[in-house]
Amino acid sequence: MDQKPSVGRYISCIYRNFHIYLHHQLEQYNLGSGQFHFLMMLYHKDGVNQETLAETLNIDKATSARAIKKLEEQGYVTRKRDEKDRRNYNIYLTEKAKKLQPTIKTILQQWTEQLLQDITKKEEQYLFTILEKISKNATELRKTE
Repeated sequence: MDQKPSVGRYISCIYRNFHIYLHHQLEQYNLGSGQFHFLMMLYHKDGVNQETLAETLNIDKATSARAIKKLEEQGYVTRKRDEKDRRNYNIYLTEKAKKLQPTIKTILQQWTEQLLQDITKKEEQYLFTILEKISKNATELRKTE
């Protein structure tokens, strides 16, 4: 019986290697791959609510709180009470984090260039179309759980 190749196996391999790569690239800044995702979200939308960060990144509140605390201790973010809802905190990037943004962008560009080095532009476009569909399907599957 022929067995289909596992999409999950390849995605898992890429994910693991990405986190190993990030670990090596970010350790000089005292950042882990866990904090990286929070920074990326904040680079996209600074001042977001701590709870929104956790929900958007699909991370439980306790893990999110630990990651934000570590970022705060390292001087990358500050927490401020939400003016509209005093029970919540909004998370803001510090100058230290803002100065690191071009470096992180370069790290991500180098990763992407390495992954796509033997792929034609046409294959790249097709790849992203397929990945977008797979991502959408995975999100829909998660919603039904």
